Amino acid sequence: MKQGKHLSMIRGFHLADWFTLANASCGVGALFAVMSYLQSQDVRHLLFACALVLLAFIFDVFDGRVARWRQQTSLLGRELDSLADVISFGVAPAIIAYGAGMDGLWDHVILIYFVACGVSRLARYNITAETLSSGSDKVRYFEGTPIPSSLLLVVVIAVAAVNGAIGNQLWFGVTHIGPWQLHPLVLMFAVSGSLMISRTLHIPKF
Repeated sequence: MKQGKHLSMIRGFHLADWFTLANASCGVGALFAVMSYLQSQDVRHLLFACALVLLAFIFDVFDGRVARWRQQTSLLGRELDSLADVISFGVAPAIIAYGAGMDGLWDHVILIYFVACGVSRLARYNITAETLSSGSDKVRYFEGTPIPSSLLLVVVIAVAAVNGAIGNQLWFGVTHIGPWQLHPLVLMFAVSGSLMISRTLHIPKF
């Protein structure tokens, strides 16, 4: 009986939903890759994590295009997309940053803030998408930067990793605020998170 229900749910997936699940799978793979890097200190694992976020972005682009091409959009698809994006473009970049050396207590606070902003951004998008679409089948603009824009942060970390600027060699070094460490490079996550939750920044959606 339960197996039948599971198969029924899978049969209810549209083609675009499988691209969304591939997006989420890449995000989870990136988390495992960072764990492998922390265990082995082989920078290739960190670079692989960054590459998986890029691949997740590609799947994220295609799931929307496939949904519009097949004219198969659904509330399930929207929720799947948001959950996948939280993993691939919220949690994964934050963990990649941690693995790259942004591991002070103040870094933790900023990375948590970044993920919270991403979650809030997606939740707000989901409840306002119908209004923003103005009766059409497509949202005309984003309020705040979309969460996949965090790919730019991952690219910065990948470039740093290629140049050996991670760990103790992280760009801009480290500073102490009170008894805790802050790596200034982590501030790009604070800026990214703040832009995501902006209500005044409108970005056209193509």
